[in-house]
Amino acid sequence: MNSILLTIILVPIIEIYLLIKIGSQIGALTTILLILTTAVVGIYYAKYEGLNTLKSGFVQLSRNQIPAYEVISGAAIAFGAILLIIPGFATDIIGFLSIFPLSRKLIFEKINKKFQHKKNIKKDYLDGEFEDIEDDNDRKI
Repeated sequence: MNSILLTIILVPIIEIYLLIKIGSQIGALTTILLILTTAVVGIYYAKYEGLNTLKSGFVQLSRNQIPAYEVISGAAIAFGAILLIIPGFATDIIGFLSIFPLSRKLIFEKINKKFQHKKNIKKDYLDGEFEDIEDDNDRKI
C-alpha cells in the first residue's frame, strides 16, 4: 500500500484515539484548552526559531558559505509549525520535535548518515579528465 495513503488514513485515527483517551482522563474542556495552548505556544516558538535560522543563514551567506543546514532547518521548522496547527497530540509531538534545535540536529545527522552510507558505494569506472595533444612532429597516416 502507498505510504502516503497509509499516513492519510492512520494519522486521523491515531489523533482521534488519543483525543478520546486523554479527554476521558482530564476532561473535554481541559483537552481543548491544551490543544489550543500547544498550537499557540508552538507557533510562537516556530516563529522564534525560524527567525534565528534566517539570521544564521544570512551570516553564512555573508561568509560566502552555502547555508544548506539553515535551508533544511527552515523547511523542518515550517513543517513543524503546520503540524502544530493541526489539532491533536501526536502531530504536536512531531511538530515540537521538528522545531527544537537539538532534536532537529539529531534527526538531520541520522538522515545524513543514511545518505553518506549510500554515497560510499564502489564505482566500477574511473572518473578523470583527458586532453588531446597534437604535436606538429606527429606523423599522420
